[in-house]
Amino acid sequence: MAHWQGELEEGIDYMFKIVMIGDSGVGKSQLLNRFVKNEFNLKSKATIGVEFLTKTVLMDHKVVKAQIWDTAGQERYQAITTAYYRGATGALLAYDITNHQSFDHIEKWLEELRMHTDKNIIVMLVGNKSDLSSARAVPVEAAKDLAEKENLFFIEASALESKNVESAFLGLLSQVYRTVSKKHIILDGTELNWDKVNLELGGTKIKIPLQEPECQKAKRIFNCCSIF
Repeated sequence: MAHWQGELEEGIDYMFKIVMIGDSGVGKSQLLNRFVKNEFNLKSKATIGVEFLTKTVLMDHKVVKAQIWDTAGQERYQAITTAYYRGATGALLAYDITNHQSFDHIEKWLEELRMHTDKNIIVMLVGNKSDLSSARAVPVEAAKDLAEKENLFFIEASALESKNVESAFLGLLSQVYRTVSKKHIILDGTELNWDKVNLELGGTKIKIPLQEPECQKAKRIFNCCSIF
């Protein structure tokens, strides 16, 4: 379900639930904090359970609120996080370009995602830590091939350097919006028409409304179900 009529806040046209998945330590929380709050914490600790942040952007002159869920990558929390796939319209699947094991686990994450969500969910594959290219363990071509095979969008990014982070999230949101609206996206007057597997080139300048990011953290996991 793309948006929840009757639960939308005043002035919000669409609300999309996005889930972030991938192994622990690949930088999911850093990507999210960079996108929503433009922050990077060198002493960031592993996420325990589930938390979410929200950000509102304009797309095609519509107000779109993204509710982005940061799910724990540790296996011991898997039973908890699977419940939070419900209602997701998009997913950002992250791996660490310096950790081949995190890349090897992508198909496992996709299998779990597709088991618990709509089969048409939009997925953005993000190779994080592109600033550590000298220690690269996952070739770009390997990621592109996998993205093409699994019908994913793909981009490499660096939460540390704030490179391609907005492109990753806004690219995902634009594709979710396109699926709902069945039209080209206009983001602050700029028409977007991105293709799968070609987002790694980066360089796209995207303007978002000047506003304070909306932030919310789910402190207790099972008290947040009312949003669904």
